[in-house]
Amino acid sequence: MKNFVVKTIANAGALAVAVWILDKITLTGTSTGKKIGTLIVVALLFGLVNFLVKPVVKVLTFPLFILTLGLITLVVNALMLLLTSWIAGKLDLSFHVEGFWTAVLGGLIISIVSWALHMVLPDED
Repeated sequence: MKNFVVKTIANAGALAVAVWILDKITLTGTSTGKKIGTLIVVALLFGLVNFLVKPVVKVLTFPLFILTLGLITLVVNALMLLLTSWIAGKLDLSFHVEGFWTAVLGGLIISIVSWALHMVLPDED
């Protein structure tokens, strides 16, 4: 359970950095508390998408992983971020990613920040 909480906090932090750096990834809200709550829900949603959908996409695109020497990972991460944005819109959450290239850059930022936070935060169960 502790590992799940740490991963969710790392995802929320990484998403917050992406929202802060990129203008086309937006998180709106009336107050700071509402923004933090939305960010945590979006982080849970992002974790769920990465847990359920990403392995299927990786299996289906395995030949492209080999052909591009893993660079297709950037596209897969962007698609997972766009899917999270779409689901957040359907759930009436105020999180939006505008455009594919923004999602590619956002996915790269989220991957780097998430990795750094996983190095700092404890992860034992």
